[in-house]
Amino acid sequence: MSLESILIIFVASVVELWLAIPLGFVMKVNPVLIATVSAAGAILSAALVTIVGDNLRNRLLKWKYGDEKSLKKSRLYKIWNRYGPVGLGLLSPLLFGAPLGAAVGIALGAEKERLLLWMSIGIVLWSIGLTIAGVMGLLAIENMV
Repeated sequence: MSLESILIIFVASVVELWLAIPLGFVMKVNPVLIATVSAAGAILSAALVTIVGDNLRNRLLKWKYGDEKSLKKSRLYKIWNRYGPVGLGLLSPLLFGAPLGAAVGIALGAEKERLLLWMSIGIVLWSIGLTIAGVMGLLAIENMV
């Protein structure tokens, strides 16, 4: 385990959590370190998207919906009204990644601080869960061999 391995995991998690965790196992990094570094990278990417969110929101709205009125008629907006930042924050790191989840939340008009809080909670939970699943999978493979 080296500093290079940790940096690679961090950079990979900025892009996608699903990429970073298996990469950590391939490089034989301690699972606690994998979960910690992966979560930190994904939180950084969500925070960066959230910080530049207003500009991103305006562009995304114009590109996808044309205006705010069309957005409010969409299925995505109806789901947003039901589950809000909590649901998005807990599910998006697993379903479509932290950066895209943050962009969707900002596009739907989420309050930045609340969105980032729930995104961070979701990222930490999924980092721990996916790392535990990886450890259990590797143990199962070792026992079979």
